[in-house]
Parts: sequence; C-alpha cells; structure tokens
Amino acid sequence: MKELFRSPFLATMSYQMSDIWSILILAAPFVATLIAFVFLIEQITYLKKKSVAPGPTLVLPFLGNVVGLIRNPEKFWDDQADYAKSSPLGISVNYIIGKFMVFTRDSEMSHKIFANVRPDAFQLVGHPFGKKLFGEHNMINLYGQEHKDLRRRIAPNFTPKALATYSDIQQIVILKHLTRWVENNESNPVALRLMARDMNLETSQTVFVGPYLDKEERDEFKVDYNYFNVGVLALPIDLPGFAFRNARLAVDRLVKRLTRCVKESKEKMVEDEEPTCLVDYWMQGLVNEARELEQPLQSPSPSPPPPNCSNHEIGAHIFDFLFAAQDASTSALLWAVTLLDSHPKVLKKVREEVESIWKFDSNKLITPEQLVSMKYTQAVAREVVRCRAPATLVPHMVHQDFQLAENFTIPKGAIVFPSVYESSFQGFTEADRFDPDRFYLEERREDQIYKRNYLVFGSGTHHCVGQRYALNLLVIFIAMFTTLIDFKRHRSEGCDDLNFCPTICPKDDCLVSLSKRCANFPVLSLP
Repeated sequence: MKELFRSPFLATMSYQMSDIWSILILAAPFVATLIAFVFLIEQITYLKKKSVAPGPTLVLPFLGNVVGLIRNPEKFWDDQADYAKSSPLGISVNYIIGKFMVFTRDSEMSHKIFANVRPDAFQLVGHPFGKKLFGEHNMINLYGQEHKDLRRRIAPNFTPKALATYSDIQQIVILKHLTRWVENNESNPVALRLMARDMNLETSQTVFVGPYLDKEERDEFKVDYNYFNVGVLALPIDLPGFAFRNARLAVDRLVKRLTRCVKESKEKMVEDEEPTCLVDYWMQGLVNEARELEQPLQSPSPSPPPPNCSNHEIGAHIFDFLFAAQDASTSALLWAVTLLDSHPKVLKKVREEVESIWKFDSNKLITPEQLVSMKYTQAVAREVVRCRAPATLVPHMVHQDFQLAENFTIPKGAIVFPSVYESSFQGFTEADRFDPDRFYLEERREDQIYKRNYLVFGSGTHHCVGQRYALNLLVIFIAMFTTLIDFKRHRSEGCDDLNFCPTICPKDDCLVSLSKRCANFPVLSLP
C-alpha cells in the first residue's frame, strides 16, 4: 500500500525538480549577464575614483582586496607603500569591502588630513568599522568646540602630579611581572608578546581605574579585551558566533564596568579624597568645575552633566584610552627589547646611564626627576617608536570630496590611511638605522629638524593626549628591564618581520631567554 501512495508523490517531485532545473538553465545567462554588469559598473566606478593614482587595476566586486589584507597585512601595506613610491603623488589606492581607500606615505599630506578633521572634510575613525565596534560615545567622533571642551576636561589627567602617580603604579606592576617572567622562564626561551600584553593590561587597569576593579572583574576584563583584540582584525560580520560580534559585545561589557568605576570615583572625589588613578584626577576636575559653577554633582536633583561627561560617556572615553595605551605600549616594549638586543652598544650605554641615576638596591622608586634626567634612555624610547611606530596607520573617513593634491581628489565616502610608519622614515639621517643619538646629541637635533615627519603621536586637534604617559611607561620599562634582567633574543629567519596584532610586533612574538642580572630584585611600594 505504501508504494501506491509514494509513487505519485515521487513522480510529482520529479516533475517539479525538472521544472526548477529548466528555469535555472533558462535564467543562467540572464544571471551571468547581471553579475557581469554589476562587476563592470563597480570596476568603472573604482577606476573613475582611482584617476591618476597608482593601485591595482582590477578588484573583486564588493570584497575588493580585503582577503589579502586579512591574510597578510604586512604584504598588503608594503604593496600600498610601493605603489605610493612609484608616483610623485606619494599616494596609492585600493578597494576593501565596498569602500574605496587611499593610502598616503607623504608627511605633508598626512598633516593636511590631520589638520582637516571637521564635519565637511575628514573624520578620524581609528578602525574602518570603528563606530560600530567602539560605540557612539567615542572621543574620536567629536569635532570643534565639543572636542576642545572634552580635551580641556581631560587635561588634569596628565599634569606632572598625575604622571608621577602613574609612574609609581607602573613601576610596581612592571616589577611584579618582571619577577614572574624570570622565575617562570629562566630555563627556557619565552615569547614575550602575550606576557607583555598581560603586564600592560594590568598597568592600564591600575593606572586608569585603580581600586575600582576587584580580581574577578580584572580577570573578566582580560577575557573581554581579548575578544576585542581578535575582533579588531576580523571580517566585520555582526552575526552571532563571529569574532566581530563577540568583540562588539565585549566592548559593551567593558564600558559598563568602566562606567561603574566612574560613578564610584566621582563619589570618592566629592568627599575630597586624594586621587590615586586617572579616573580620580578626571572626576576631581569635574567636581571642582561643578563647584565653581555652584552646581554640586551630588544633590537630590543634580544639574545635567556637561556634554560628553555622563558616567557612561566617560566610561567609553576611558575605554578609548585603554585601547590607545594597551596595544601600542605592548608593541613599543617588544620592539625595545628587539632593538636593544641587536644593538649591544646602545644597551650598554642605557645600563650605564640608569645605574648612575637609580640605585635599585635602595628599594626606592624611580622619581620623576630621575626619569627626566635619563636623557639617553629617553632618546632610545623615542627612537624605538620612530623606527617601529606601533599604530602604523590612522584611518579617516572622508565626508565630502577633498582635494588632496592638485590632480587628485579623494571622493566622498572613501577611507584614507595616512601612514605614520612610512612618514617616520622620511628626512631623518640614515632613517633605516636605529640611532638614538639623533634625539640625544645637541648638534644633531633631528627631533626638531624633522619634526614634521615624526607623526608617531599624530598631529592636529586629535594628536595623542597621552603622549607623555606613553613615553614615560616605555622609559620606565627600558630602565627596569635592562637593569634587572639579562636577555638574549633567539633569532630566526624573518623573526623581525612585522606582525599586525592589531599594532605591530616582531613575527616571532619576541622570543628571548631571560635571567636575573641582580642578586635580588628590589622591593618597591607606593608612597
């Protein structure tokens, strides 16, 4: 009986499938023609925008060259730089995920872009899909007076007094991790990248929000920040299970935690307690501003906070600081180890200077005055970030057509990538050579002569507000690491090639052997 009912059904299905295939066969030429037409239109549009600029002639529809960018970012950006070098324009173009992109290695063009961050020209985006990833409350989305007001309120975070507070914290955290690195890895070579990243994450957490995160929250913070790191380099697919979605949700959780820290800090500063971290200095400034305006922040019906100064907005801004400080500092630390290992004369000179200024066996912290007097070590830090600018590119979105050169206009909607990495190798004497003397010897003064090419910390209204903080951290690390630890790099072919993660680090993650250089590590404590 089953066969009697099944046969007509199968026959009907067979006819239906036959009809479907017939339709598909008939439609195939039209579909192929439509795809070819879309491809042709996209190529024509790309070539029209490309104009006289060098770059690939053919690009894949929609995806463009994003696969090459993700698979091998070093080669992708090297190719862009080579295209740019082939033309007097100093720029090149490409196409990624529906976006026309412009790359510039020319310092003056980069300055022109940085100087025109405004609603009718460029918007700093930090990441091609940064607004979706970082959220709406992001400092880099602000312009004009609104941006100036926020930076004015941030200024108390980087006074000499605040930087001295951070310096003490940095030394305590660095010593803790250096001790652990040697104790756990003295007999085997170890890759420093993840260890340095963990150290910097703890440094950033402690400096930025100090006592407002407990151990469990710090561990959760670390997990979420890793999700974020992975998502930054992933395809921007905002669907469950994809790295970009995981990163976006992780940012939401991180900002929520930081928002709570802001609230607790504000309550503490209202009671006139002494600041112990960055958010305290920020909230102290807000409390003082409110008092001057006779608008207490803590009242039954407080006045609305100034623009961009709600707890949630400040929490989001602190996450911006974390992103700016965390991965860039990790990159700089790794390249400092790499470059000092390959330049023993420079290493010897650093050790001699530090040991003449800071006696680690005195169990005393390096003071701000001692830090300033380490002139050669300061020069080494600046040369490290010149040679290996951590954030190699500073992406901007173009709001309106913008004439970048006499015969080239960047079209509206494009993403432009000024390369601070390429700029750092222009002008300087023997620019490919690691040479701290260029910033140390008075007769050379290359920091002044080629100041326009030193774009590591950006330029214009959005230049890095934490520049002094970042350099202090690098100098402190170099001073402590070289004085307390003997290290030897395990070199292999290509180990110094660039790896994007998302800032640059050595391809081998800086594989080194570590051992104690002193009889005992110092015992340091906060004053």
